[in-house]
Amino acid sequence: MRWQKGRRSSNIEDRRGMRLPSKMVGGGIGTIILILTALYFGFDPSVFLQEGTGSTLTTDRPSTGGTPEENELAEFVSVVLADTEDTWHDLFRRAGAQYREPKLVLFSGTVQSACGFAQSATGPFYCPADEKVYLDLSFFEELRRRFAAPGDFAQAYVIAHEVGHHVQTLTGISKKVLEARRQSGKRQANTLLVRQELQADCFAGLWAHHADRTRQIIEEGDIEEALNAANAIGDDRLQMQSKGRVVPDSFTHGSSAQRIGWFKRGLATGSLDACNTFDSD
Repeated sequence: MRWQKGRRSSNIEDRRGMRLPSKMVGGGIGTIILILTALYFGFDPSVFLQEGTGSTLTTDRPSTGGTPEENELAEFVSVVLADTEDTWHDLFRRAGAQYREPKLVLFSGTVQSACGFAQSATGPFYCPADEKVYLDLSFFEELRRRFAAPGDFAQAYVIAHEVGHHVQTLTGISKKVLEARRQSGKRQANTLLVRQELQADCFAGLWAHHADRTRQIIEEGDIEEALNAANAIGDDRLQMQSKGRVVPDSFTHGSSAQRIGWFKRGLATGSLDACNTFDSD
């Protein structure tokens, strides 16, 4: 991915190395607040409920940075975020609306958000309560090592997906999904959640379409990296790896094939209308 000469975003909050009190980690009132916030804003609180150690985050790194390799990766994240800003500003402007930029919080180990406290094991997430994306850079190593999905464009896809959730918040899609889920049975509510996630995948592809058309950021092999990442983190593949069986009714993000398909649709069309996962079979 051609990113080194790209604009850096001013919306990065670097909290790497910050410590949280031990009472905030691994349960307690923070977990209760997180669950209530998750339910209010319409996302699945189970994704945050990882087994905590009950200990503080221990690191000697200053909150303003890390190793040279980590700081280069932070630069990359800043460029990708800036590119999503440019793309979505343009698309909103064409639709006669104004795009409000999200913040992206870099953290290490544990973080406090308006949606509660989360650990690195949660993975990257978007909190609609404060309109911020949260990312521990160690996830990218996990993406490479555990999920066999290396590459800078795979990492960009992850960021663009989370920004897609911000777009859903701004456009009122998230609110409509929340209202529909409240009036639905468990199975239908879960289906709506999956469709919301697949739309974020489509929005990630839509970003790639417009970013490459205007700024020529994509290099040979980049699309394959993104598709490999989408395939690696599909619910069916993850369930098979962890449980040895696939339970579609418990999907939260969609199957590998679904995630690949919707990313490719956004990439091919560059159209918001093409990303209507809710009216698609």
